[in-house]
Amino acid sequence: MGNPILGDDGVGWEIAKQVQQRSEFPSDIDVEYLSVGGISLMERLIGYERAILIDSFFTNKNPVGTLLCFSLDELPNRALGHICSAHDTTLQNALKIGQELGAHLPKEITVVAVETQDVFDFSEQLTSTVAATVPVAVQAIIDLLGG
Repeated sequence: MGNPILGDDGVGWEIAKQVQQRSEFPSDIDVEYLSVGGISLMERLIGYERAILIDSFFTNKNPVGTLLCFSLDELPNRALGHICSAHDTTLQNALKIGQELGAHLPKEITVVAVETQDVFDFSEQLTSTVAATVPVAVQAIIDLLGG
């Protein structure tokens, strides 16, 4: 997840790219590079049993570069932040809607995120602090995949 031209917001794409390059990466795993959320992301998850979402994360509670791994169920649902838009919703709400409509959605969604701060300036480079976390995140994902 993220945007590779917005500095540290591209960390998810970089991690995914490096995971795919590892020899332990299973060939039967699909990797997608997305800059979407909510309903659009839910639609991309249809048909999968398990998903790992890799993204930047801004909590202002952890030092920049902190690796965070958690179940999507542990992520607060920020639905109120979307009340000004009728066009999208949080991923949690989108998943609930999809399930109510009978979509086959993952039973397990893990979020692997790197605490960031610089996600609004145009740059194709990660800051050195966030870049230093990439190999750690890559190994965490390989471990999650059983590699």
